[in-house]
Amino acid sequence: MLKEKLLELRKKIKSKKPDFIRYESWRYKRVKPNWRKPKGIDSKVREKRKGWIKMPDIGYRSPKVVRGLHPSGFEEVLVYRPEDLEKLDPTKHAVRIAHTVGTRKRLAILEKAEELELVVLNPTEEVRRGEIEESEEIGI
Repeated sequence: MLKEKLLELRKKIKSKKPDFIRYESWRYKRVKPNWRKPKGIDSKVREKRKGWIKMPDIGYRSPKVVRGLHPSGFEEVLVYRPEDLEKLDPTKHAVRIAHTVGTRKRLAILEKAEELELVVLNPTEEVRRGEIEESEEIGI
C-alpha cells in the first residue's frame, strides 16, 4: 500500500520535473543537450535567476523506497541465462532478458520464468514469431 502511494508520488514528481538540458545547447550544434553544470561567473542559470532554465536540484528527487524501481513496482534484474532466474523472488523482482540472448535461450528463459511465476518485461515479438514457426513445423 505504501509502495503504491510512493510510486504515484514519484510519477507526479516526474511529471512536473523539467527536462534538464545544457545551457545554450539549443543555440549551438556543437553543444550537446547533455546536462553540464554552468560554472561561469556571470551565468544566470548558475545563479538560478527567474526565467532561465532550471538546474537539477535535490527537490526533484523521488522517494528513497521507490527510487530505481520499474513503474510496475518491481526491481528490474537483467538475465542472460535460465539459471539466473533461480535466485529471484517473484514478489520483488521483474526480469529483463538481455538483448544479446538468442531465440533458443530466450525461449528457455521464458519457460523457466513462467514456471517460477516471474514477470518478464520484454517478451519480444521475435520470440512469439519463433513459437509460431515451431508450432507450424509440428503441425498444430
